Amino acid sequence: MIEFNFTLDMFIAILPEIGLLVLAAIVLIMDVILPRERRRVMGWIVAGGLFGIIIVSIFAGRPGMEAQLLWGGMVRFDWLAFIFKMIFLFGAAVTALFAMDVDNLGNRGEFYLLLLVATMGMGLMAAAGDLILLYLAIETTSIPLYVLAGFMTKEKKSTESGFKYLFFGALTSAIMLYGFSLLYGFAGTTSIYDLAAIVQQGDVGLVPLFGVLLLVLVGFGFKISAVPFHFWAPDVYEGAPTPVTGFLSTASKAAGFAVLMRVLLVVFPESLPSWTSVVAILSVASMTLGNSLALAQRNMKRLLAYSSIAHAGYALIGVVAFSPLGMAAVVYYLGAYLLTNLAAFGVVVAFWRVTGSDEIADYAGLSRRAPGLSLALMVAFLSLAGMPPLGGFIGKVLVFAAAVDADLIWLALVGIINSIVGLYYYLTVLKVVYLFRSEDEEKPLPISRSYTVALVILTLGIVLTGTLIAPFFAWGTTAAAALF
Repeated sequence: MIEFNFTLDMFIAILPEIGLLVLAAIVLIMDVILPRERRRVMGWIVAGGLFGIIIVSIFAGRPGMEAQLLWGGMVRFDWLAFIFKMIFLFGAAVTALFAMDVDNLGNRGEFYLLLLVATMGMGLMAAAGDLILLYLAIETTSIPLYVLAGFMTKEKKSTESGFKYLFFGALTSAIMLYGFSLLYGFAGTTSIYDLAAIVQQGDVGLVPLFGVLLLVLVGFGFKISAVPFHFWAPDVYEGAPTPVTGFLSTASKAAGFAVLMRVLLVVFPESLPSWTSVVAILSVASMTLGNSLALAQRNMKRLLAYSSIAHAGYALIGVVAFSPLGMAAVVYYLGAYLLTNLAAFGVVVAFWRVTGSDEIADYAGLSRRAPGLSLALMVAFLSLAGMPPLGGFIGKVLVFAAAVDADLIWLALVGIINSIVGLYYYLTVLKVVYLFRSEDEEKPLPISRSYTVALVILTLGIVLTGTLIAPFFAWGTTAAAALF
């Protein structure tokens, strides 16, 4: 039986989760007392509350340089978990701003409640020091996201996407749980760090360990939508409410990478070199297939879905490098990607609210209808393409540099070639936006205040991560140090 001697550090370690729980309670109360026509204000309160949690956590909830295992070894209090938690909170805050003006979404308290619970689960995923908490955190994240994907019950595509996400998510989760159970059977413990010590002593054979690795990668690969576990992404991204799609493609993907990095680097030793080869194959397949299929897309959300698969492949390059530089590059890449992809989906949802279309051809003349919206889309797409001086460019430079530093020059070359392919379809969309004409181009496209605030923050963030590199890279380096 585990006995807790409660200390201040135990509560500081879960300070963001405590803040999310309080904010969720406030949402529940407001959903009851506010009339339906005024519930839109919950979006501002949720976004403001999340930014407030970020500020309080930065000043009062930072870990020390020495990592701690708290709550009976369940929670790992280190910089890796802390920085990822800030990423999740920021992504949720921006998602709340994008959702508040969407009909049948932004005025429903259950939407914000599910968003907050999913964010809480992501924070616990990043901080999990035990397989039991890790699995519970993954399910705490996944179940609200299944509901959010099918939230628009009157739309067939949304219902279909929620069902597909639930079905494939449950299947891959069961396979991953089987891998966890085998790890417990081999080692006799569920503590990730005790597992690492037992595995490194050679008490578990390499062949069964490699089999467990494959099972675990099924669950992690699904979370980050890496090939061949990507099949759910295009349909779910297209059918889910667009703010939810943006959250899925950024914060949820970052949570998957946080778990992937911690489990692979801590549990599986360097004496099992095969895992880097497996992840390298996933990286190449994700980049190549994602970019190739994106070329043929005519729907903006499906294009961004395949783009998301490709970017999972780029980020995996840093994991394959198996070095402090590689892990720092992954953290930097995910932060820049969160800003970039949220901006892209923000433009998509702003355009859809007025036109009701996600077809790329309908974006013709957007530069004349909404110059500010077009500018935000251009910055986002050029960053996704890896053009300087934007955050996406620095992220790609860092992961490619990590590959070269680890003598994986071939993998860096594959990434560069795929980046060139990606540049083509991003520029194709921008050509439609800026050069093609439309009959409706004289009609201005109104943008609400919440969208303006969110897109300005994201656009400035994309530029800052591409120009003020040192502080952001320092955070990534500090997070990576928790793994080595």
